[in-house]
Amino acid sequence: TIRASVADVQYTMMVTIALVLLVVLLFMRRLMPTIAAAVTVPLSICGTLAGMWFMGYMLDNFSLMALTISVGFVVDDAIVMIENIVRHRERGVDAMRAALIGSRQIGFTVMSISISLVAVFIPLIFMGGIMGRLFHEFAMTMAMAIAVSAVVSLTLTPMICAHYMRGDVRTPPRSPMLACFDRVLERAFQRAQRFYAGTLGWALEHRVFMLLVTLATVVLTVRLYAVLPKGFLPLQDTGILIGSTLASPDISFQAMEERQRAAVDVILRDPAVASVGSNVGVASGWSSLNRGFVTVSLKPLSERHISSEAVIARLREPLEKVAGVQTTLYSAQDLRGGGRQGGAQFQYAMITQDIDELRRWALALQDKLRTTPGIVDVTSDQDRAGPQANVVIDRDAAARLGINTAAIDNALNNAYSQRQISTIYTQRNQYKVVLEVDPKLQTDPSLLDRIYVGASNGRQVPLSAVAHFERGTAPLAVRHQGQFPAATLSFNLAPGVALGEAEKAVENATRELRMPEDVHTQFAGNARFLQQSLATQPLLIAAALISIYIVLGVLYESLLHPLTIISTLPSAGIGALLALLITGNDLSIMGMIGIILLMGIVKKNAIMLVDFALEAERQRGLTPEQAIHEACLERFRPIMMTTLAALFGAVPLALAFGTGSELRQPLGISIMGGLIVSQMLTLYTTPVVYLALERLAGKRPPIVVPAE
Repeated sequence: TIRASVADVQYTMMVTIALVLLVVLLFMRRLMPTIAAAVTVPLSICGTLAGMWFMGYMLDNFSLMALTISVGFVVDDAIVMIENIVRHRERGVDAMRAALIGSRQIGFTVMSISISLVAVFIPLIFMGGIMGRLFHEFAMTMAMAIAVSAVVSLTLTPMICAHYMRGDVRTPPRSPMLACFDRVLERAFQRAQRFYAGTLGWALEHRVFMLLVTLATVVLTVRLYAVLPKGFLPLQDTGILIGSTLASPDISFQAMEERQRAAVDVILRDPAVASVGSNVGVASGWSSLNRGFVTVSLKPLSERHISSEAVIARLREPLEKVAGVQTTLYSAQDLRGGGRQGGAQFQYAMITQDIDELRRWALALQDKLRTTPGIVDVTSDQDRAGPQANVVIDRDAAARLGINTAAIDNALNNAYSQRQISTIYTQRNQYKVVLEVDPKLQTDPSLLDRIYVGASNGRQVPLSAVAHFERGTAPLAVRHQGQFPAATLSFNLAPGVALGEAEKAVENATRELRMPEDVHTQFAGNARFLQQSLATQPLLIAAALISIYIVLGVLYESLLHPLTIISTLPSAGIGALLALLITGNDLSIMGMIGIILLMGIVKKNAIMLVDFALEAERQRGLTPEQAIHEACLERFRPIMMTTLAALFGAVPLALAFGTGSELRQPLGISIMGGLIVSQMLTLYTTPVVYLALERLAGKRPPIVVPAE
């Protein structure tokens, strides 16, 4: 499954590269500018791979996913650089001078975009715990790709434009069909630009309204974050199901084997199942005979046409009809936290010092959860007490007959424990010699009378002569956590229920039972990791915002201009959260990573606008209104190009299919939704925020620098 998932990510990356270069070609519509942008992709990927090799990383799902996402980023710097050079070429400047002037004008912007984008990953790089281990390599791969692309865009891209873009960029293609296509695209873009110019004028005239819209995006983002269901990682369809079987604690091995075979036969009759592996008892990792373990291999997705969760739902009813055994299944995951062996996807642990009290409350909570909406397949590793035969030794009688406790222990061991006493070696094989009584004598505790114990004088004494037998009950196994008795309840999620909602339901059920204070409860495995991630998510977002603000503040030597750029971020959050909500995805770790990536992507629009406006104010003496209006119109083309490149780069992830695609889809969906909404809003809100902060800073005399 891991090989198939990695192969699918590689295919997704190739599709992403093709889509991003198609966007560049449609906007540039010239061969050399497209080539100048295209060479950025392989060079950035090669440089990133070299950095990964130096850091000791490997190609896996996370690093390949980072490379796929970075394809939409690495061309941004080149696009901004090429568009600025082409703009000077269209004004009649020769290629070499256009490359020099254009790169000098846009160099600081490219550095600002790249450095602030790397700053977004600083919290991820230094994050601790399980989440830090998972995403450290992802963040470092992204940071290296962005750094390499910035170097390429500042050096190689202007050189290509200076030496190879010498023709008249305004000359239409020679082919009539291409010339017609070129005119259609150019007219469409000019219409879009004219529409934007008209609506921008309205937005600048209604600044108070646009500022209220900006504030509303902040409030709505916080509200959506609070109400959107939370999850840890999306459930993957790896083509493998893991299951457990549970029978009565007093069942024999032969009876358990029959019930296990009956459950396996039901699973095998499903048309989506390819094969089933099964075992019973201690070999499964459980320590009691009434439990079994099954591993189900499904047919390829192209043959079964339904997801693994749908297969589990279809098998649930026929498995419930198998008498004497409870069977639960869950989809195997590439990433599964915790060391507990559970009968379902998620675990909830109970800890106390009293074993009887632990078993009583664990079974009570198990019954309670089975009636709780949103939770299915509830199992527990605590069984009801099973029958037990206690051998009570008469030590006085044993001493008179010359029998010690070790002799009685050995006699019982030889009879019932399948004791290995020797190994027979042949030329080809080894045969283990196992000592036990006739299996017919192992079926009833009353047959203990037939056991004989060796005395010190060599005589064989019946066990009943030195001991009597009492019937009682006892647990089949006692499990521990941190040296205390512990019980683990496992559960799956009902269709459409997020893990965060299920956790609240489990906690409510626990409170309703009013357990004693000495019974401690906590989630385990992925459920516990979700709680930890929910506690750190606000801190992670705050750390990313602070990192961006500090970096931008240093670059612009200002406290207010970074606020203009940061004002674009809430709109991206709204788009990402709405996209996840509409598509039925919960806010998992992958969706949160998508939102953090958006914080780095969408601010580039504001950076391009602010840089142009500040330069126009200082060098040409324009008023803030004139400067930001001209910046919006001049930077409209590169903003659209870079946004569409990032958007098309996320499309293959959002529409991914194949093994492990569920892990990548929320990332692509959140990026697509955030880019669409932020593009529609920030083109209007950013200039209004810029003017508001300029007015707050007070009017300053312009610094007029003679143009070259």
